[in-house]
Amino acid sequence: MLETIVGFLNQYLWGYVLIAGLLGIGLYFSFATRFVQFRYLGEMTRVLFEKSTITDGKSISSFKSFCIGAATRIGTGNLAGVAVAIGLGGPGAVFWMWIVALLGGATSFIESTLAQVYKIKDKSAFRGGPAYYIQKGLGKRWLGIIFAVLIALTFGLIFNSVQSNTISAAYENAFNLNGTMIGIIITVLTGLVIFGGVHRIANVSAVVVPIMAVLYIILAIVVLVLNVGQIPAMFALIVKSAFGFEQAIGGGIGAAIMNGVKRGLFSNEAGMGSAPNAAATASVSHPAKQGFIQTLGVFLDTLIVCSATAFIILMSGLYKTGEVAGIQLLQDSLGDHVGNAATIFIAVAIFLFAFSSIIGSYYYGETNIEFIKESKPAIFTYRLATMAMVMVGAILPLSFVWTLADLFMALMTLINLIAIGLLGKVAFKVLKDYEMQRKEGKDPVFDPEKLGIENTECWGAETRSKKDIAG
Repeated sequence: MLETIVGFLNQYLWGYVLIAGLLGIGLYFSFATRFVQFRYLGEMTRVLFEKSTITDGKSISSFKSFCIGAATRIGTGNLAGVAVAIGLGGPGAVFWMWIVALLGGATSFIESTLAQVYKIKDKSAFRGGPAYYIQKGLGKRWLGIIFAVLIALTFGLIFNSVQSNTISAAYENAFNLNGTMIGIIITVLTGLVIFGGVHRIANVSAVVVPIMAVLYIILAIVVLVLNVGQIPAMFALIVKSAFGFEQAIGGGIGAAIMNGVKRGLFSNEAGMGSAPNAAATASVSHPAKQGFIQTLGVFLDTLIVCSATAFIILMSGLYKTGEVAGIQLLQDSLGDHVGNAATIFIAVAIFLFAFSSIIGSYYYGETNIEFIKESKPAIFTYRLATMAMVMVGAILPLSFVWTLADLFMALMTLINLIAIGLLGKVAFKVLKDYEMQRKEGKDPVFDPEKLGIENTECWGAETRSKKDIAG
């Protein structure tokens, strides 16, 4: 009965409300910002590698904040998620994943900029996100609490069980290892990291994420080179299937759009309200800088990493048989290209991808629990619950948990889309202020008083200098 209700709600939300909402608000923000996600590609890269961005004393650097965001984005969704999308929606799902990313770049800029504007300072670092800008920007603490509960359950518990399940499945397929053994190892490693706090999360992510992404992309390039003659036909297949002109496994345009948008959101999180929690941790002189950096993360995630997975699967043709799915489809597809060693490589890659997602997702939950009430016993209990779900996820079949995760993801996304839609004008002011200062040859510094923006406790005359901002 419960599974039927959850399935119905998922079908309604994903079939109608969220697809229209995500694409609609992405178009709105794109036009309102004059397509900031494309105009400032060069600026995104420049800001990411600023000296002050890479290291910033005791605070979380903007680069490390970018890596926390990337750690949760680049995970199961980029490997198993893409395989699921292709299996259910056909090659056309890949096209709609691209559309979600291209439009979602503007959405990500808005939500991450707002997270910076309304962030707060605790004892060791900044924190913020949708719950915070809902309370401080909209004055709706009750709605912020609802969002905080949803994201804590979705990311720290449900999503993390999905991540550990994918790791377990990959290692069972590659090495025939027992799920319980894998679960214990992942759980212990998770505990070592999350009991070290946000700085340890940032440090681990800053090392693991770039390495795993580069290695995986290099492998995808190798596959493209080996199959260079198939590239034009592959792109033609993706476009034709996206509009129902050429049917594939899973059916036409409806299945392609739904699965492409759903798995695209699960992968890049643009509009979901999760990445702003990472964006808020950074110490920057102007909120727009972190908006740029997180937008770059959306493109890295979907246009590069997800595309790499899609190309590997589509060029093998194994998805047509319907005999394997999820992470096993990717392992077998890569093995078809480069040999049996690919199964082992994917097992190692999925561990790095998914484990970094586990620790990043945990942080999202922690900062939202602190929004509800700062309580050391509550945080300690949440850490234990996270470890428990990681263990459970490694040993149980999780078809229902995937469905439940989709529902919770839909609910938190809906709340966030409403919030950023109402607060969008604040982010527009911030962007305009940044543009004006850059035209004057300045390194932009944010002064909310000049823009008439209130409830910005981390910004203002007393915290305008970088030294003060860094604490």
